[in-house]
This record gives sequence, structure tokens and C-alpha cells, in this order.
Amino acid sequence: MSKTITFNELRRVKDSLPDGAVTMIADRLNVTPQTVRNYFGGSNYESGKNCGLHIEPGPDGGIVVLDDTTIYDMAIQIIAENKKD
Repeated sequence: MSKTITFNELRRVKDSLPDGAVTMIADRLNVTPQTVRNYFGGSNYESGKNCGLHIEPGPDGGIVVLDDTTIYDMAIQIIAENKKD
């Protein structure tokens, strides 16, 4: 299922992740950590893959359409679990 958010919102999610969360998500999904970083707006495709992230210019950093929300959903879950601690 796709999700549409702003680029700045996507970056806030990434910036809210605790240390090691990118690697944890990558390990769970059997992808490289750079692939997860690319999902959150990175652009190193030599050591990571594109994850179905489409950015269109617009307010608040632009509009982002996430084709697959698996990484986003895992990040939100990790942030929620981290707040409980």
C-alpha cells in the first residue's frame, strides 16, 4: 500500500530513530543499511538500492510517495517502542 507524506516528515521520522535502528531494519528485511537510508531520502545507489521513493517538488520539502510502507511502518514502530522505555 502506498503512502503520501512530505519530505520533511519523512526526514523527521528518520531523525527520530534511535542509534542502530537503520541497521536493525536492514537486518530484518535482508537489505543493506544504505538501502534503508536511501528510503529516507539518501542517494547512494552504489551500495544501496532504490526502494520505491518518489519525490515531487512542493511545500515542506516536497511530496513523497512511498510505494511500499514496510520500512516506514517499522521505523514508526521502533520510535513508538523507544518512547515507552
